[in-house]
Amino acid sequence: MTEVTRVPILPIAKGSLTKLWLGVVAAVLLGAGIAWAALPKTFSVTEITAGTGAAPTDGDVAFIKYKGTLDDGTIFDEASSSPFPPGIFPDGVPMLVEKGAVVDGFYEGLKQMKKGGTYELYIPADLAYGDAPPPGSDIPPGASLNFEVELVEFMSRQDAERRIQMLQQMMPPQGPSGPGAPPPPQP
Repeated sequence: MTEVTRVPILPIAKGSLTKLWLGVVAAVLLGAGIAWAALPKTFSVTEITAGTGAAPTDGDVAFIKYKGTLDDGTIFDEASSSPFPPGIFPDGVPMLVEKGAVVDGFYEGLKQMKKGGTYELYIPADLAYGDAPPPGSDIPPGASLNFEVELVEFMSRQDAERRIQMLQQMMPPQGPSGPGAPPPPQP
Protein backbone atom coordinates (compact mmCIF):
# COMPACT_ATOMS: atom_id res chain seq x y z
CA MET A 1 0.00 0.00 0.00
CA THR A 2 1.25 3.41 -0.93
CA GLU A 3 0.97 6.42 1.19
CA VAL A 4 -0.53 9.65 -0.07
CA THR A 5 1.36 12.76 0.78
CA ARG A 6 -0.83 15.12 2.60
CA VAL A 7 -0.69 18.84 1.82
CA PRO A 8 -2.35 21.09 4.32
CA ILE A 9 -4.95 23.47 2.83
CA LEU A 10 -4.74 26.89 4.35
CA PRO A 11 -8.00 28.63 5.15
CA ILE A 12 -9.08 31.46 2.87
CA ALA A 13 -8.57 34.85 4.43
CA LYS A 14 -11.73 36.66 5.46
CA GLY A 15 -13.06 38.84 2.59
CA SER A 16 -10.84 37.27 -0.12
CA LEU A 17 -13.72 35.46 -1.79
CA THR A 18 -15.71 38.69 -1.97
CA LYS A 19 -12.74 40.50 -3.53
CA LEU A 20 -12.35 37.70 -6.06
CA TRP A 21 -16.01 37.95 -7.14
CA LEU A 22 -15.84 41.76 -7.28
CA GLY A 23 -12.80 41.45 -9.56
CA VAL A 24 -14.65 39.03 -11.85
CA VAL A 25 -17.70 41.33 -12.04
CA ALA A 26 -15.47 44.37 -12.77
CA ALA A 27 -13.68 42.49 -15.56
CA VAL A 28 -17.00 41.45 -17.15
CA LEU A 29 -18.37 45.02 -16.96
CA LEU A 30 -15.17 46.45 -18.44
CA GLY A 31 -15.30 43.96 -21.31
CA ALA A 32 -18.98 44.74 -21.96
CA GLY A 33 -18.27 48.48 -21.94
CA ILE A 34 -15.45 48.11 -24.45
CA ALA A 35 -17.64 45.94 -26.69
CA TRP A 36 -20.53 48.44 -26.49
CA ALA A 37 -18.26 51.40 -27.34
CA ALA A 38 -16.93 49.55 -30.38
CA LEU A 39 -20.42 48.99 -31.82
CA PRO A 40 -21.46 51.46 -34.51
CA LYS A 41 -24.17 53.88 -33.43
CA THR A 42 -27.54 53.15 -34.94
CA PHE A 43 -30.55 55.30 -35.80
CA SER A 44 -32.33 56.55 -32.69
CA VAL A 45 -35.11 58.88 -31.61
CA THR A 46 -34.87 60.02 -28.00
CA GLU A 47 -37.76 61.89 -26.39
CA ILE A 48 -36.69 65.05 -24.52
CA THR A 49 -40.18 66.51 -23.93
CA ALA A 50 -43.24 64.32 -24.32
CA GLY A 51 -45.71 65.18 -27.05
CA THR A 52 -49.39 64.29 -27.17
CA GLY A 53 -51.76 62.64 -29.59
CA ALA A 54 -51.01 60.80 -32.78
CA ALA A 55 -47.82 60.89 -34.84
CA PRO A 56 -47.66 62.14 -38.44
CA THR A 57 -48.09 59.54 -41.16
CA ASP A 58 -47.08 59.31 -44.81
CA GLY A 59 -48.33 62.29 -46.79
CA ASP A 60 -48.82 64.60 -43.79
CA VAL A 61 -47.08 67.96 -43.56
CA ALA A 62 -45.18 68.40 -40.28
CA PHE A 63 -44.32 71.86 -38.94
CA ILE A 64 -41.06 71.64 -37.03
CA LYS A 65 -38.34 73.70 -35.39
CA TYR A 66 -34.92 72.06 -35.54
CA LYS A 67 -31.16 72.34 -35.22
CA GLY A 68 -28.88 69.95 -37.11
CA THR A 69 -25.31 69.26 -35.95
CA LEU A 70 -22.44 67.00 -36.89
CA ASP A 71 -20.84 64.66 -34.35
CA ASP A 72 -18.23 67.34 -33.51
CA GLY A 73 -20.98 69.85 -32.64
CA THR A 74 -20.77 71.91 -35.86
CA ILE A 75 -24.22 73.34 -36.71
CA PHE A 76 -25.01 72.71 -40.38
CA ASP A 77 -28.68 73.76 -40.46
CA GLU A 78 -31.20 75.45 -38.19
CA ALA A 79 -34.77 76.67 -38.53
CA SER A 80 -37.15 77.91 -35.88
CA SER A 81 -39.88 80.04 -37.39
CA SER A 82 -42.43 79.78 -40.13
CA PRO A 83 -41.75 81.36 -43.52
CA PHE A 84 -45.49 82.12 -43.79
CA PRO A 85 -47.51 85.01 -42.35
CA PRO A 86 -48.97 84.12 -38.93
CA GLY A 87 -52.46 82.71 -38.65
CA ILE A 88 -52.69 80.49 -41.72
CA PHE A 89 -50.05 77.88 -40.87
CA PRO A 90 -48.63 76.79 -37.52
CA ASP A 91 -45.24 78.14 -36.50
CA GLY A 92 -42.29 76.10 -37.71
CA VAL A 93 -40.90 74.96 -41.03
CA PRO A 94 -43.13 72.67 -43.14
CA MET A 95 -41.70 69.21 -43.96
CA LEU A 96 -43.53 66.69 -46.10
CA VAL A 97 -43.58 63.30 -44.37
CA GLU A 98 -42.85 61.25 -47.45
CA LYS A 99 -40.04 58.92 -48.41
CA GLY A 100 -37.67 60.82 -50.69
CA ALA A 101 -38.83 64.27 -49.52
CA VAL A 102 -36.23 64.24 -46.70
CA VAL A 103 -33.35 61.87 -45.84
CA ASP A 104 -34.53 58.40 -44.80
CA GLY A 105 -33.57 58.81 -41.14
CA PHE A 106 -35.47 62.10 -40.81
CA TYR A 107 -38.50 60.55 -42.51
CA GLU A 108 -38.48 57.62 -40.07
CA GLY A 109 -37.93 59.95 -37.11
CA LEU A 110 -40.84 62.27 -37.97
CA LYS A 111 -43.22 59.29 -37.94
CA GLN A 112 -42.24 58.55 -34.32
CA MET A 113 -42.81 62.07 -32.97
CA LYS A 114 -45.94 63.50 -31.36
CA LYS A 115 -47.33 67.04 -31.49
CA GLY A 116 -45.66 69.37 -28.98
CA GLY A 117 -42.81 66.97 -28.28
CA THR A 118 -39.08 67.65 -28.52
CA TYR A 119 -36.76 64.89 -29.68
CA GLU A 120 -33.10 64.11 -30.30
CA LEU A 121 -32.61 62.32 -33.57
CA TYR A 122 -29.38 60.47 -34.43
CA ILE A 123 -29.10 59.54 -38.11
CA PRO A 124 -26.11 57.41 -39.20
CA ALA A 125 -24.55 58.30 -42.56
CA ASP A 126 -26.25 55.41 -44.39
CA LEU A 127 -29.69 56.87 -43.49
CA ALA A 128 -28.55 60.46 -44.13
CA TYR A 129 -26.56 61.56 -47.19
CA GLY A 130 -23.94 58.78 -47.16
CA ASP A 131 -20.93 59.76 -49.26
CA ALA A 132 -22.92 62.28 -51.37
CA PRO A 133 -23.96 65.28 -49.23
CA PRO A 134 -25.72 68.21 -50.90
CA PRO A 135 -23.31 70.33 -52.94
CA GLY A 136 -22.15 73.41 -51.06
CA SER A 137 -23.32 72.15 -47.66
CA ASP A 138 -21.22 71.96 -44.51
CA ILE A 139 -21.88 68.21 -44.30
CA PRO A 140 -18.82 66.11 -45.16
CA PRO A 141 -19.14 62.76 -46.97
CA GLY A 142 -19.92 59.86 -44.64
CA ALA A 143 -21.18 62.11 -41.82
CA SER A 144 -23.75 61.09 -39.25
CA LEU A 145 -26.33 63.75 -38.41
CA ASN A 146 -27.73 64.84 -35.06
CA PHE A 147 -30.95 66.83 -34.76
CA GLU A 148 -32.94 68.42 -32.00
CA VAL A 149 -36.49 68.61 -33.34
CA GLU A 150 -39.69 70.09 -31.94
CA LEU A 151 -42.84 68.89 -33.70
CA VAL A 152 -45.07 71.97 -33.43
CA GLU A 153 -48.02 70.62 -35.42
CA PHE A 154 -48.91 68.47 -38.41
CA MET A 155 -51.80 68.32 -40.87
CA SER A 156 -52.86 66.41 -43.93
CA ARG A 157 -51.37 67.35 -47.27
CA GLN A 158 -54.86 68.31 -48.52
CA ASP A 159 -55.35 70.72 -45.61
CA ALA A 160 -51.92 72.28 -46.26
CA GLU A 161 -52.72 72.70 -49.98
CA ARG A 162 -56.08 74.30 -49.12
CA ARG A 163 -54.30 76.78 -46.83
CA ILE A 164 -51.75 77.59 -49.54
CA GLN A 165 -54.62 78.42 -51.90
CA MET A 166 -56.09 80.71 -49.23
CA LEU A 167 -52.72 82.41 -48.84
CA GLN A 168 -52.40 82.92 -52.60
CA GLN A 169 -55.86 84.50 -52.73
CA MET A 170 -54.92 86.91 -49.95
CA MET A 171 -51.74 88.08 -51.69
CA PRO A 172 -51.88 91.00 -54.15
CA PRO A 173 -51.40 90.07 -57.80
CA GLN A 174 -47.78 90.01 -58.92
CA GLY A 175 -46.48 91.81 -61.94
CA PRO A 176 -45.99 95.36 -63.13
CA SER A 177 -48.74 97.77 -62.22
CA GLY A 178 -49.05 101.31 -60.96
CA PRO A 179 -47.39 104.53 -62.15
CA GLY A 180 -44.58 103.92 -64.62
CA ALA A 181 -45.74 100.42 -65.54
CA PRO A 182 -46.33 99.69 -69.21
CA PRO A 183 -49.97 99.92 -70.25
CA PRO A 184 -51.86 96.66 -70.69
CA PRO A 185 -51.99 95.32 -74.26
CA GLN A 186 -54.87 96.59 -76.39
CA PRO A 187 -57.08 94.12 -78.21
